[in-house]
Amino acid sequence: MRAVEFQEYGAPEVLQVVQAETPEPGPGQVTIDTAYIGVNFADLKARADGYRVQSLPFRPGLEVSGRVRAVGEGVEGLVPGQEVAALVDGGGYAEVVVAGAVTAFPLPQGLDLRTAATLPTVVPTAHALLHEVGRLRAGETVLVQGAAGGIGTVAGQLARAAGAGAVYGVVSSAAKAEYALKHGYDEVFTTDTFSDDVRRATGGRGVDLVLDPVGGDTLRRGLDALAAFGRLVSFGNASGAEPWHVGQPELYTQGRSVGGFSILALAQSAPEALRALAERAFAKVTDGTVSLPVTAEFPLAEAAEAHRLMGGRTSTGKLLLRVAD
Repeated sequence: MRAVEFQEYGAPEVLQVVQAETPEPGPGQVTIDTAYIGVNFADLKARADGYRVQSLPFRPGLEVSGRVRAVGEGVEGLVPGQEVAALVDGGGYAEVVVAGAVTAFPLPQGLDLRTAATLPTVVPTAHALLHEVGRLRAGETVLVQGAAGGIGTVAGQLARAAGAGAVYGVVSSAAKAEYALKHGYDEVFTTDTFSDDVRRATGGRGVDLVLDPVGGDTLRRGLDALAAFGRLVSFGNASGAEPWHVGQPELYTQGRSVGGFSILALAQSAPEALRALAERAFAKVTDGTVSLPVTAEFPLAEAAEAHRLMGGRTSTGKLLLRVAD
C-alpha cells in the first residue's frame, strides 16, 4: 500500500510517498480502506517540530474516512465494508489505516465519505469547547481565535445555534474575515487589535467565553478580554510559546476561570466519553446545524502541497487528502 511519511523534520518536502506493508488489526482494532484524510495543523507541527512524534520515520494523520477492511478480536458493532469516520493517533496518511474500534464511528445515514473526513477532530472539538468545557449559555458572548479555520468555522455556527448573544472571531487577514462572517460571526477582528476591539464591541464589558488555540501572549490578551465570571478554554499552543501559567492575579479578582481540551488526550484517557461526545457533535452535522466546507483537496501523493497551503496561513475551512487517484 502507499503511505506518506517523513524521515527527518523540516519543510513540506520531507513528506515522501512510500510503499509499506498493509497492516492487520489487533484486538480491539479495525483496519480501514481510506477514502479521504483530514489535514490538521497538528500534522504540520509533527513534520516541522516533532509534535507527538515518538520515533522516525513517522506517518502523520489524525482523521480518516473509508470502509472497514477487517476487524480484530473482540470488536463488536463494526463489520467489513461498513463506512466509518475514525480518529487515529497518527498514521492516517495511508491507503490502509489501523484505528481503535472505540474511535471508529459508523456514518449516520446520508453522510458521505468526503464530508465524514472533516468530522473526527474538528466537530467534537468545537462542541466540547463551547458546551462540555466552555458551558456556554444562551445570551452569552463568545470570542473565537482562528475563526476561519476548521474548528473556528464550526464553533461560530454552533455558538449561533446555541443562542449566543454575540459571536466574535479573530483572524489574520481581511480575506479570512470575509469567510468567517459567512459562518456565524457577528464581527471579526484582526490579531493585533482584538482585545481593544472586544472592549469596544461589548461597551467595555468583555466576553463571557474565549476559545484559544494560540497560547502565549494571545492567551494572556484573551484573559484580559473576559468579562467578570468569564471562561477561557485553551485547546492548543500554535504560537510555540512557553507553557502558560495562570494564577490568583488573573483569576481571583473577577471570578474568571480557565479550562483546557485535547481530543487526542480524551481519546486516550476516556474513549467512551469521546464516543458519546462525537455522537452528539455528529448529530449537529446530520441535522444541518453546522457544515464545514472543504476548501481544498489534494491527492495523497501531494500531501506536501496541502501542508504548504495550510502552513502559509491563507487557507480557510477544511483541507483533505484524497486516496483514490
